[in-house]
Amino acid sequence: MGALYIVSTPIGNLEDITVRAQKTLASVDLILCEDTRRTGILLMEVSHPSMKKKDAILRFDDHTENKKIPEIIQMLEAGENIALVSDAGTPLISDPGYRLVSECIKRGIGVISIPGPSAVLAALTSSGLPANRFLFLGYPPEKQSHRKKLFQSMLLCFETLEQRPTIVFYCAPHKIQRTLEDMKDIFGDIEIVIARELTKIHEEIWRGKLSEAQNTEFKGELVLLFSLGVPTISPPR
Repeated sequence: MGALYIVSTPIGNLEDITVRAQKTLASVDLILCEDTRRTGILLMEVSHPSMKKKDAILRFDDHTENKKIPEIIQMLEAGENIALVSDAGTPLISDPGYRLVSECIKRGIGVISIPGPSAVLAALTSSGLPANRFLFLGYPPEKQSHRKKLFQSMLLCFETLEQRPTIVFYCAPHKIQRTLEDMKDIFGDIEIVIARELTKIHEEIWRGKLSEAQNTEFKGELVLLFSLGVPTISPPR
């Protein structure tokens, strides 16, 4: 019986790859990834001395996951070791892989996590918001009515809590302004944190009120954080 390795990869800075991740990627029989070209480039950039040319890279994304699970399970049960990576960061966090992991557990196949970079944790720990309790909700709903319903439910759920969690969202740059507008309608002009391009050259941790964020242009990969109970520490303007 083989094992499935969940391998975290850099979200920007290539030096964040762990030695264990390098060794694992070098030793497995197959690597599952969202984008074979992107992962192929990554493997060349962060290769371990023992890594040989990796021809065994298989596309595994939201469109192919269900179709390929039976084949992958068969390989694992035959004794092959397989690694799952995402385009960046820790797999399964708003990325495919949940169904595969669940199927492995049902069949008694070992699932081993190789921890490492995560945009959620990097943003949370540098935000200045409480990190002892947090709720990660992936990407906000596409439809405005669904977004507002989610935000309204937060007010109800956290109303009686003495310690309210920090909320963490991923958000695409072309959708951030409409998300901020809906948040302001529901929460008022609260303080928020937007982390962008984490670990990259143009990394920025922006702190301020929703109204200020609505007048700011945000580019790149974004993580949106806020707390309905604790204000952030905004820099002087």
